[in-house]
Amino acid sequence: MANDLDVRNPSPEYLAFWREYHLCTLTTPRPDDTPHVVPVGVTYDPEAGLARVITNKGSTKVANVLAAGPEGARVAVCQVKGGYWATLEGRAVVRTEPELIAEAVRRYAERYERTPAPNPDRVLIEITLDRAMGRAPAATTAMTA
Repeated sequence: MANDLDVRNPSPEYLAFWREYHLCTLTTPRPDDTPHVVPVGVTYDPEAGLARVITNKGSTKVANVLAAGPEGARVAVCQVKGGYWATLEGRAVVRTEPELIAEAVRRYAERYERTPAPNPDRVLIEITLDRAMGRAPAATTAMTA
């Protein structure tokens, strides 16, 4: 069993791990409730309690989130490096507001050290977080599964 962490007040080690360059996975539920897992870039904003994924509006992950209805879909994002891992869970919705997408692109560029090419079909999967767990490098608190 994993120890849950405070999504809004993570340890410095956990937050540092989320700020390093790591590809992640996003797991969304398909309409038949089977998991759809794809590689993505993710940014974590503990102050707002959000994780953000920028993507194309025609993607399967977007379709899965939209199919869940207006309340959004229960999703997870995860990253791993060797024996270290971090998972964030919450409720995802698709956002199309230009200012929110621009902020997500800015955060992506900061984490991944490159600005994505302009894309008129870009949308934001915004995840309101309610669970964090993992095992970060040089952790001083228990974060093991």
